[in-house]
Amino acid sequence: MTSSPETKTMGAFINFCTYFGLPITFLVIVYRLLSDSKSNRIEKLKGKVVLITGASSGVGEALAHAFYTYGCKVVLAARRVNELERVKNDLLAKKVNIPAQEPIIVHLDLEQISSLDDVVQKIHGQCGHIDILINNGGVSSRGRVLDTNMDVQTKLMFVNHLGPLALTKSVLPKMVERKVGHIVFVSSVQGRIALPDRSAYSASKHASQAAADSLRAEVACHNINVSVVSPGYIQTALSLNALTGTGNLHGVMDATTAAGYKPEYVADKIVNMVVSRQDELVLAPLSNKCALMLRYLAPSVYFWIMKKRASKL
Repeated sequence: MTSSPETKTMGAFINFCTYFGLPITFLVIVYRLLSDSKSNRIEKLKGKVVLITGASSGVGEALAHAFYTYGCKVVLAARRVNELERVKNDLLAKKVNIPAQEPIIVHLDLEQISSLDDVVQKIHGQCGHIDILINNGGVSSRGRVLDTNMDVQTKLMFVNHLGPLALTKSVLPKMVERKVGHIVFVSSVQGRIALPDRSAYSASKHASQAAADSLRAEVACHNINVSVVSPGYIQTALSLNALTGTGNLHGVMDATTAAGYKPEYVADKIVNMVVSRQDELVLAPLSNKCALMLRYLAPSVYFWIMKKRASKL
């Protein structure tokens, strides 16, 4: 019996996979391991000026340690200068195997958009330029739409979206001029799917995600990378410092937060994201990734689950 063209094509494809599939897979794995090696990170990062917002604690502090270890000039930015001093002292006391550059501290309030140009100019005056911007600073919330004051909604939109966007706009002209740069937005899984009782937080992270996706396309011609990392829960004080609907502190360490990723793990993944010039990363357990797929593939099922969840709050 004569084989059809389709059968021959399928047979050729199977033969290709048999003979070349495993070697190609092996090479891909080796490449990823090499790209994530310490020597490669040092080669790609040494001497880079890295501005990190929210560097006074949590993931921002862990990022400061990670980039400092690989020889970067770390610029620590946050509102709490005393905590930035602590982080700086910890970095200076750190034993590293390559020449370290003394970190710089800058006071930065993401709500005060009009002050951000001056902050960037100050950094440029001290460092000459900024190679990598990590938009990490942010605040969370707890509260239903009906019970959340508009000033809380506004505050989260400023801190989580408009502030980082304004800071990015201040940093970009110099990057465009130099034809080099990398901007990272630390978002959240909740920036991709919204949960009940999180309207202000999810909305602000949704906005940040959308702005980053647009920006990525716009600045690619200038050799500038834009990355978005969407983590699940992380062991930080985010839930403790979350705002209630009335603007008070939530003041509770949620069980999901306490059981989340360690900040050092998240920081390590972000460093690799920068080194490998990765566009986006969902850093979350399988349950979170399944929820993401469900939202897009079977939205009615996802909405039903969220209604059940809301009824238990």
